[in-house]
Amino acid sequence: MKLTKKDVIDLIESLKIAYPDACCSLNFDTPFQLVVAVMLSAQCTDERVNKTVPSIFAKYSTPEDFANIDISELECLIHPCGFYKNKAKNLKACAQKIVNDFNGVVPDTMEELTSLPGIGRKSANVVMLDAFGIAEGIAIDTHAKRISNRIGLSKQVEPEKIEQDLLKIIPKEYLKDVNHLFVWHGRNICDARNPKCEKCPINKYCDFYFDLTNPA
Repeated sequence: MKLTKKDVIDLIESLKIAYPDACCSLNFDTPFQLVVAVMLSAQCTDERVNKTVPSIFAKYSTPEDFANIDISELECLIHPCGFYKNKAKNLKACAQKIVNDFNGVVPDTMEELTSLPGIGRKSANVVMLDAFGIAEGIAIDTHAKRISNRIGLSKQVEPEKIEQDLLKIIPKEYLKDVNHLFVWHGRNICDARNPKCEKCPINKYCDFYFDLTNPA
């Protein structure tokens, strides 16, 4: 079905009712700590990241700390989050660039954030929203991609193209909500393998559910 802008607003409002506490599930106290957590969360659960970072941040929590840390020690500290060698390399390079190019302060623009090693557009959207309260785009993770495709908001596969489709139909004032709502809905209802379609608060808007209940 072709959703109108009013349909999309109603859909988002329904998700807001279903998930009134939707927020960032990564634990952090500073913008840089969020940068670290977001980078560690790649192909890793937020739960695992949240269990791993407290012991790290107790000793290393600033860009200067990470810029100067021995790479072998960093690899050891982040090992539980997987892909630790590549993540350690990017974390150290990212911290060094923040120290050298941004006076030790995490930048708050898309262009500057995506210039940091290990930070793509998705991660930059998360940092901008949750560290600085700036909702400029939509972080297209696996949940946002799956939900967008199933509902019919986008038929694209590439995250940046999906984001552009969503930005065309979602009013700017709802961007801050969508980022968190899609993650929570994906985890709770719109599961990749076993979606709970009968319990879904937005199934009336969903192409996937329509095809499921109206087989050819």
